[in-house]
Amino acid sequence: MAQQHIHCSVNNCHYWQNGNKCMANEIVVVSDDFGAQQPDYVDASLAQQIAPTPAENCMQTCCKTFVHKNSSQIKADKVYRTQ
Repeated sequence: MAQQHIHCSVNNCHYWQNGNKCMANEIVVVSDDFGAQQPDYVDASLAQQIAPTPAENCMQTCCKTFVHKNSSQIKADKVYRTQ
């Protein structure tokens, strides 16, 4: 099976790599409303505990895995950067 990639152009994210690839071992995408109400540690490691968060369109969604490069919160969500 071919390796699949998540593509992301947010180059100030810790998980971003040249070629607009996300190098997080896993991500979670939620509705903007839900994401805005949750602390940083609510991320992919808790995905199975998150209730469905419907959205009407892509503009109402967010990648909850985002963390700024060099942030002290890099390990807050238990997601790690792959190589």
